[in-house]
This record gives sequence, C-alpha cells and structure tokens, in this order.
Amino acid sequence: MAKHPSEDAVVVIGLGRFGGAVALSLAELGHEVLGIDESADIVQSWADRLTHVVQADTTDSETLRRLGVHEFSRAVVAIGTDIEASVLTVLALTDLGVPDIWAKALEPKHGRILERTGAHHVIYPEADMGRRVAHLVASKMIDFMEIDEGVAIGKTRVPTAEAGRTLMECALRKRYGITVVGVKRAGQEFIHATPETTLEAGDLLVISGTPQQVEAFAAAT
Repeated sequence: MAKHPSEDAVVVIGLGRFGGAVALSLAELGHEVLGIDESADIVQSWADRLTHVVQADTTDSETLRRLGVHEFSRAVVAIGTDIEASVLTVLALTDLGVPDIWAKALEPKHGRILERTGAHHVIYPEADMGRRVAHLVASKMIDFMEIDEGVAIGKTRVPTAEAGRTLMECALRKRYGITVVGVKRAGQEFIHATPETTLEAGDLLVISGTPQQVEAFAAAT
C-alpha cells in the first residue's frame, strides 16, 4: 500500500460477502481501497479485483500502523461473526485516530459495544435489508429505504386520482405528510419536483416522510 493514500481512500477490513461487496463498490466508484482480511484464501481470491489486498491480524494496532491504516480518513469494519475481532479492530482503529469508522454489527448489543469502543457509524445489513423487504412486500412501493430513525424514502406510482394535477393542487404534504422529491416519467430524465410539476398516470414518484407516512401514501396508489 502506498505510504500516503489519496484523500478519498478507504480501508475495508473483512472481505466476506458484505465487506467484499462494499470494497468492490467503492473501487467501482473510483476510490482507492485497501482490503484486509485474516484469511489467506480470501485475500488471494480478491487479489485481482482490488488494487491493494493484505492478510493481517486487524486487532493489533501496531500491525495496522505498519500497513499505513492510520493515514486513512475512513475505515469500514465488516468482520462477520467474530464479535471479539470486530470490537478489537474498532478499538485498534480508534487508537490510531482514524476519524471516520463504520462498523457492521450483528445485533443491537454488539452495536452498542462498537459505538462505545469508538465506531462513528454502526450498520446492521441483515436487519436493514429485512425491514426493507418487509416494507416492499406489505405495500405497493417499488422501493423503500429508511435513511434515519423516523425518516424514509420510497418510490411509488402516482395515485390515479392525482393524475393530471400539479403538486400544488394535489397538496400531498398537507394530506399525507409526505414530500415529493422528484418525478421519473417513462422515456424522460428524472426531474426534481416543484409545486408546478404536473403528475401524469404512470409517473414514478420519489417521496420522503416517516415510514408510516410513506406507506400510507403508497397504499393510496
């Protein structure tokens, strides 16, 4: 690994299904990625897909320092089922002063420990995906994402009763509490919504609000 990584470089620790997907997506987005895993077989399997891949014990801060991890501004700890290794790795990154640490948690207790150890962002991939699928299965939404506690973004079709009217005329925020962020019309570019935007049958709406508000609006389509 270069001694001075680029400003947008990211270190991803744990190259299992989740960590590997994160590392590959970051690389495809143009970020310099240092992938680290304790398994020689996993490191070998990623050798041709990432620029920098290293086998190492990430629970040891001195090992991470020798790899130059302390010079990265962002790190993702994506270690799978080994909770102890996950926590100790976050602690090692904290000791090195890495300013932005993202960590995967298996369940809330694990997540609380990671936060207290120094993780700035704790993510629950399995739980988040489970909730997302549940919202899609139980509603008419085409897509759904809860971006923060009590804040969600959804994609749904224009209710038949609203077709041919402007957003000002529909008064969706007053009636449903949701905000229309944008509109995607077949064969056209995505447009950011304004009060003068006219809705047409078949339009896809990107909306925001609480999960309950987003679901209630989708149910009206």
